[in-house]
Order: sequence, then C-alpha cells, then structure tokens
Amino acid sequence: MTDLTDKQKALVDTLVADGGTIKDAALTAGYSQGHGGESGRVVASKTLRLPHVQEYMRQQMMMSFGMASPKAFNRIVHLLDHANSEHVQLEASKEILNRGGFAPPKSGISLHTGEVSINIDLG
Repeated sequence: MTDLTDKQKALVDTLVADGGTIKDAALTAGYSQGHGGESGRVVASKTLRLPHVQEYMRQQMMMSFGMASPKAFNRIVHLLDHANSEHVQLEASKEILNRGGFAPPKSGISLHTGEVSINIDLG
C-alpha cells in the first residue's frame, strides 16, 4: 500500500472521527488552494478517490465501528429494559435475538426441488 501523506491521513481521520463535511475536514487537515486554483474541498475530494486513501478510510471506519459496537449493544439493552414504549422494547428484543443468531425464518415463497410423479388409474 502506498504511504499516506500527513495531510491525507489527517483528512481521513477527521472525516471518520467527526463525520463532518469534506469541506470542513479539508480545512482541518490543511487543504487550501490546490493546483490551478482548485478549492481545498475539490483537492480533498480528489484525494479521497485515491485507492490507498480509500483503503485507509475503510480500515479506520472498521476500527471505529468495532469501538462503537459495545456502546450500541448497551444502548439496545437499555431500551429493552427501560423504554416506555412496548413497541420500542419489542424492537430491541428482536434486534438482540437477531444479532444473537435467533432470527425468525424468512417469510415468502419457498421452492423445494425434487421429483414428483403422479399416476392416475382410471380403470
């Protein structure tokens, strides 16, 4: 993988951490005017399309998701135990069961393949 510049790393880190706009992240990361008078936002947008920058962003997002997962799970458990609405409690229960591998069977048309033979004896 190609090494990222400090600016590229700062751009991705700002976007992943803050979830703001590319324009705001570009300013924070130090992108100003680019070649040919392009704005910092335009240069940052082009930077974000580079494969090695996209790979770094994917890695950072996966790490961020991993760090947020326990918090999200605890929030669902809190809703299960403390929500005033029975509907919210039910949805939290379903979500916990689904995530635990206890999802209900998918409804819809089932197609079973095999051989079927019918003999009609009329006489």
